[in-house]
Amino acid sequence: MKTVRIIGAGLAGSEAAWQIARRGHRVSLSEMRPSVGTKAHSTGLCAELVCSNSFRGAALHNAVGLLKEELKLWDSLIMKCALESEVPAGGALAVDRVVFSELVDSTLRQHPNISFQEEEISAIEGYSAEEPLIVASGPLSSPKLSSAIESLTGDGNLAFFDAISPIIYDESIDTSVCFRQSRYDKGEGDDYLNVPLSKDEYYDFVAEVKAAEKYTGNIAVESDSLEKLRPFEGCMPIEDMIERGDDTLLFGPFKPVGLRDPRTNSRPYAVLQLRQDDREGKLWSMVGMQTRMKRADQDRIFRKLPGLGAADFVRYGSVHRNTFIESPRLLDATLQYRGHAGLFFAGQITGTEGYVESTAGGLLAGLNASLLLEDKPLIELPEETALGALMRYISDPERKDFQPMNISFGLMNSYLNSPNRDEKGKKIGKKDRRLAAAAVALEKTKQISASHMPTTC
Repeated sequence: MKTVRIIGAGLAGSEAAWQIARRGHRVSLSEMRPSVGTKAHSTGLCAELVCSNSFRGAALHNAVGLLKEELKLWDSLIMKCALESEVPAGGALAVDRVVFSELVDSTLRQHPNISFQEEEISAIEGYSAEEPLIVASGPLSSPKLSSAIESLTGDGNLAFFDAISPIIYDESIDTSVCFRQSRYDKGEGDDYLNVPLSKDEYYDFVAEVKAAEKYTGNIAVESDSLEKLRPFEGCMPIEDMIERGDDTLLFGPFKPVGLRDPRTNSRPYAVLQLRQDDREGKLWSMVGMQTRMKRADQDRIFRKLPGLGAADFVRYGSVHRNTFIESPRLLDATLQYRGHAGLFFAGQITGTEGYVESTAGGLLAGLNASLLLEDKPLIELPEETALGALMRYISDPERKDFQPMNISFGLMNSYLNSPNRDEKGKKIGKKDRRLAAAAVALEKTKQISASHMPTTC
């Protein structure tokens, strides 16, 4: 039986393995962890979540919510395990990260068509239409593999730095100050813990962050420093946000709108939200508090926030180097490397930023690798779907100055070109236009996925 090799057992690699194996093909899944670690991972589990525990918004008028629904129609393993490990998060889908990864890991290890190799891959070779290879090594690819990828692409990988937020124990949070409420009472209405700040407290925090000692040196390889690498807009450290202006956080992670402090029955000047990070509610992540401040300053500054004076940190914020290839020049919309039959790339290394987006790339690469083995035409998904629009973004050879991207309705022509007024001239709201585009996307996904469902599992 022919075998598909996959490098990397993160979200994309895990999803690709599942899609291939359930179609009756063998998978050889190589993962260097835990023998060879990274600056962000701590286990050898498949699909370990190293940043947030949130898969972001769930509503259909939210682009990532639409993408999640499309993935479900393709029988995504990642979405299945995410729903089984879900924790309260208002209008978002968040998971107990340990339970989630254990579910993915056990499902794949128990599948008879999947074999695991704990090894660090240092060469991109040995692939063909009969023996496809999927590179899903993620943004934290090892230096050896990164060098092999650079040799293949003919130039250095693009790079930017990414950051993760601290996590604290629930018992160290003063709930007489921090109050439970979801923004606009979404979800159960009390899924988040909120840290209220007065005007003086907010600007004191900003001043403290500005003065804090920060990591500015080596984060992955000696030639890279934080000064040389760009921050990713969707996961920007708070100190980089503050550099854009003292009020920047008020429109981001400290946004107070939709929240009301029960002690004063009024909206605070600023609010930091804490999101449940495990199923039992013992761990809480500090939403949007990605940082490159040194640990001593994190201790000191975060504990000055109201209700967090005794904060006990499970994990501190940190930064790490992310890499991605110049996909528009290198990949087509099937995720196959141009001019290299049987070689696919998937996940964050292609510039699809975000858990759901990475999963989507793994799904498509896995599907197309299976079709290649079956001597069937590879598929490019319609641009009216969220997944198709995302793949078009990363594979458009006309795109210049390529940067990582989350899914957005702004990538979907079906939304951008939809009428903003009805037959009577009445304005159609953005939400209704998005829902209409989502309905089209889901109908097209249903039709295509139904015709590509496996006959064996």
